[in-house]
Amino acid sequence: MAVAIALAGCGPASEQSPVVETARPVEVLAVVSEPLALVSELPGRVEPMRVAEVRARVAGIVLKKRFEEGADVKAGDLLFQIDPAPLKAAVSRAEGDLARAQAGMKEAQARVKRYETLVKIEAVSQQDYDKASADLLSAQAAIRSAQADLETARLNLGYTSVIAPISGRVGRALVTEGALVGQGEATLMARIQQLDPIYADFTQTAADALRLREALKNGTLATDSQQSLSVRIEGTSYERRGKLLFTDVAVDPGTGQVTLRGQFDNRDGNLLPGMYVRVSTPQGTDSQAVLVPQRAVQRSPDGSAFVLLMGDDGRAQSRQVQTGVMQGARWQIRDGLKAGDRVITSGLAGLQPGAKVEPKSVAATPSEPQK
Repeated sequence: MAVAIALAGCGPASEQSPVVETARPVEVLAVVSEPLALVSELPGRVEPMRVAEVRARVAGIVLKKRFEEGADVKAGDLLFQIDPAPLKAAVSRAEGDLARAQAGMKEAQARVKRYETLVKIEAVSQQDYDKASADLLSAQAAIRSAQADLETARLNLGYTSVIAPISGRVGRALVTEGALVGQGEATLMARIQQLDPIYADFTQTAADALRLREALKNGTLATDSQQSLSVRIEGTSYERRGKLLFTDVAVDPGTGQVTLRGQFDNRDGNLLPGMYVRVSTPQGTDSQAVLVPQRAVQRSPDGSAFVLLMGDDGRAQSRQVQTGVMQGARWQIRDGLKAGDRVITSGLAGLQPGAKVEPKSVAATPSEPQK
């Protein structure tokens, strides 16, 4: 009986076979370093290069409007004509006052000339001569005052022709023929905006702005067309390249951001003031950047990023990484990977660290066009 039990116990053990672990097929990417131009895409608003408010500088009735609303005008073009009749009369009155002052000066000059001889022979008193000299000075002052009044009257007459102070696109007319303008205030009549070139104002954190300024200063950022600013109208594929003009001198204490301004060509007039745009601005060049496909980067419950590597023993290994910017369909890895590491890029569903893997292919990081 004991022998039978012993034989029965030995039977199943002899039939058991060792468990064979199956390697999961995965795609593996060999990491290489490459130059990467870092670019940030920031929100911005389009601003006109110059804005001129056309206002009435004299009071009067608008006789004619001489421009087409929404059209391009040049500096010096006539926009409105204000009734000049009252100001022509003012010019004539000022001319009369000047002529009267000139006649008074001639009379004073003649009196002084005559008294110069008489005072020497005591035919007139010194007091009379001094008074005549004072009258001459007063007449000369009256002439200068009359000349100023005449110049003012002529200027006011010129202001009845309301001209464009700058070249640009004029908006709608804010007054119509027959309107009384300039009565007690400089009435706004129209607004002109210069749209070519045009500005785009955008904001950036103060730290990033300092890095950008340093990169421009030390030459790590080239000024060629490949690294110039570009602006894109939100929601469209319209894109235009330009250049960075300046950064603001103050940081917004509420947001910690600084305002930057770019200048863009706008000959086609597609960029309009107030338009919301996205501005792509270079931030520097990483000559030894490590890039991996987006699908290879996973997130843990606490939000930290990690990738799975294929170790030398053929098993999956987890490694935490620090991501940088997105470059197309790839993540920049700032820390955690180095050239030569083998990153698992597919077959990641359910794959746990320590599992045996078998590479289907091993390739270097694909080269993608940089934006």
